Amino acid sequence: MKVTRFVAAGAAALVALGLAACGPETSETETEAPTDTTGEESPAEGDGDTDAAAVGADLDVAAYDAILAEGPVADDATVSASEWASAIKDRGVLRVGGTETSNLFSLLDPTSGTVRGFDAGLSQLLSQYILGDVNTELTQVAVDTRETLLQNGDVDVVTATYSITPERAAVIEFAGPYYGSQAAILVKSDNTDITSVEDLAGKTVATQANSTGETLLETEVPEAEILPLPDHAQALESVLNGNADAYVIDQTLLLNAVLQQEGAVKIVGEPFGDADLYGIGIQAGTDGVEFVNAFLDELIASGVWEDLWTVTIGDRTGVSEVPAPPTVGETGLS
Repeated sequence: MKVTRFVAAGAAALVALGLAACGPETSETETEAPTDTTGEESPAEGDGDTDAAAVGADLDVAAYDAILAEGPVADDATVSASEWASAIKDRGVLRVGGTETSNLFSLLDPTSGTVRGFDAGLSQLLSQYILGDVNTELTQVAVDTRETLLQNGDVDVVTATYSITPERAAVIEFAGPYYGSQAAILVKSDNTDITSVEDLAGKTVATQANSTGETLLETEVPEAEILPLPDHAQALESVLNGNADAYVIDQTLLLNAVLQQEGAVKIVGEPFGDADLYGIGIQAGTDGVEFVNAFLDELIASGVWEDLWTVTIGDRTGVSEVPAPPTVGETGLS
């Protein structure tokens, strides 16, 4: 397995295109526990508070690597039928836009230099599906660089808890969805004032700037003082240092914070708002979406999606019931 990592030159200067939903945890997105659209309980739909006493298990690297080793490989006819996939196979590497700071979705192991997690695993499995082996090249992305990197052809896919929105779909295309998450509320572990969405009225609430968290707060709690910040790290820090009373974003991202902070923060109340559906971003005007959707369908039908979810999220958050994945192709866009 070969994973190359780099940051695209000039990425910080790229211009944002469209509304950001959950943003990468360069930030952590990155985005990146699922809310099952069928309503079954998942890490994003648990009962009551979530704290570090209930979560925090390390990733089982051996089990993760075994899932990759057993992942499907497309036959030559399937690859050659897709111009998009054929170009990747000819190049010999899948260029991925993603992150490396998301505990559950895409976290860098500094010892091995390998990025692992649910999103990372999907990208690595897609690489194996096309190439017959895992060979990815990771470009770190932020909320304001993802569409531009795809439009410019600098990456083949963006897999970074990338929420599907009409604004984004106007300039790029989405395969999937492969995952979903509602919003939730994160507070310091000793906070007893906030236990529900209603309690956010009159409070300072951090979220990621230009995210669906920001628009959701404007709709659901107009009395809250919204503190938009550039990324996940700064929003989390604002709660820890007392500049914000709470942080609202996709619960998948907040579970990462609970894992990272070892009892300093907790998730309170019930998830709220519509589920953000996560898709794999692909350059518009290619046949990549059809190819990747067929790949995702195969992962789901074969049980690989479930195995990957269990190792990267379920086992680590103490949730034993695997959620039903979203229906591939049903993006919610008209």
